[in-house]
Amino acid sequence: MTLEPRHSPIVPSYGTASLADLSSSILASLDPEASPKQNVLGLAPAQRACLLIVDGLGWELLRDHPAAAPFLSELARNSRPITAGFPATTSTSLPSLGTGSPPGQHGMVGYKVLVPGTDLLLNALRWDSRVDPRQWQPLPTVYERATAAGIAAVHVARGAFRGRGLTIAALRGAELRPADSMGALAAQGAAALAENGRALVTVYHGDLDSTGHMFGVGSDSWYYQLSHVDKLAEQLASGLPPQACLYVTADHGQVDVGPDDRLDADEMPELRAGLALLGGEARARHLYARPGAAADVLATWREVLGERAWVLPRDEAIKEGWFGPVDARMADRIGDVVVAAAGSYAVVASKTEPGESALFAMHGSLTPSEQLVPALSFTAA
Repeated sequence: MTLEPRHSPIVPSYGTASLADLSSSILASLDPEASPKQNVLGLAPAQRACLLIVDGLGWELLRDHPAAAPFLSELARNSRPITAGFPATTSTSLPSLGTGSPPGQHGMVGYKVLVPGTDLLLNALRWDSRVDPRQWQPLPTVYERATAAGIAAVHVARGAFRGRGLTIAALRGAELRPADSMGALAAQGAAALAENGRALVTVYHGDLDSTGHMFGVGSDSWYYQLSHVDKLAEQLASGLPPQACLYVTADHGQVDVGPDDRLDADEMPELRAGLALLGGEARARHLYARPGAAADVLATWREVLGERAWVLPRDEAIKEGWFGPVDARMADRIGDVVVAAAGSYAVVASKTEPGESALFAMHGSLTPSEQLVPALSFTAA
């Protein structure tokens, strides 16, 4: 009999305390006509709001490094974490923030997922020109809803993100302002707030995540980068105009994965048996089985991974609420079998995914280190 992981997974708190609830609540706090039900986090009314999204800054990582981030740590003293959503990855969390809806509704359910009716895995970060991002993610965004309510909507991020599939799917409706340095992020964010009487401004910083991927979240490089992020947040707070709020969150946390904690699907034929496509990423896998092979794939992965992962068939993962309420049109994008790594384990694919498999820190799963993210706030005097 296969043992289950020692600790239960952190099932995202959709509808009460998730990234989707944060963006919906911020928009509702800016709109006097919004229903109180839309402001599930109970945020105070405001004229202008800035949401700083720090890629990779999990709640536990922030909590464990107060000396590197004194400003953020002070804000965290009077706050509680929220959950990212599953998978805990940028290509799912940004659409959750961008739409105010859980993954099962916006349909961006992972890093690499099947395009139903094809043998194509869509990489949501790199995209594919054959897939229309507006059809792939059909829900209106919070930026489109803000504009319709007379609220200026601005997204500040690297200029290279303009026109990308993920940007169109998750952030359409926002005015995109390029900012390729931390100083520019702070200045452009403050300017966008100051220029508009009512405004929703999001500022995205991705270098903390990439630093963790390359060097690990236990590294000096990551620690020093966190101190720069803290300064960015402090500068955004100091530049707030009257009646404005700053919120700080992250799309996921991260976990260092050592060499002994990596199972290589490209070196273990049993993990490839019955598979048509290996999707997702190392800590959050979508397994797309060949016709009639789903039960065997489920049994094999459960046997091989044992306590190292939670392994569920699609219907059970949906029933357990991993993706939130799932639109029937989106269900086939989810793997026949869904795998969420426990502890610090990962299922890499060294030959077919050499770049991803070489990462030091990873994310995607349902552990506290990945799921719990900050929901900090600061209000201008």
